[in-house]
Amino acid sequence: MKRISDLFYRLLDIVLGLLLAAMAIMVFVNVVMRYTMNSGFAMSDELSRFGFVWLTFIGAVVVHHHRQHMGMETVVSLFGRGGRLFLMGLSDVMIVGCAAVLTIGTWKQLPINASMDAPVSGLSMAWVYGIGLFAGVGIILITLERLFRLLTGRMTEAELGAFCGEMDILDTLPDDNSDLRAPDVREHGK
Repeated sequence: MKRISDLFYRLLDIVLGLLLAAMAIMVFVNVVMRYTMNSGFAMSDELSRFGFVWLTFIGAVVVHHHRQHMGMETVVSLFGRGGRLFLMGLSDVMIVGCAAVLTIGTWKQLPINASMDAPVSGLSMAWVYGIGLFAGVGIILITLERLFRLLTGRMTEAELGAFCGEMDILDTLPDDNSDLRAPDVREHGK
């Protein structure tokens, strides 16, 4: 199951990269055409905006999976393990609530968006704003899985530390970069 999950998030990373590249190419080509030929592709502005919406919502799911959204780590770090677990659970319940509002709102808005077309490309606006369903459901599923692990006692210390902002960025470096670390005062007996 972990392998399937890893492949899914790798696919999302690729989609994000392709969206970003497509947006950059469309905008660059349009700017060059406007300055050199005094014309441009009207559709590129619209498609770039739509790509940005998709990039934002897909990126939100990926970032939520890695627990890299902004948090109140200063407050959370003041608590002990029990308090941190409680705050993590409370945070996850609130996230499920907000994502449910996003999902339900997108679902209710979908018929209205489906009846409208984009002015230049003619794409149904349901394709543009329907990404809210993906983001909402994705965030809900990720958070429910975390809540399940939290309630069954399967939350690791590393996850709890990451939630509290205690992860040292140098811990992610390969071992051959150990010279970048500051010496530990306790090691030298000072």
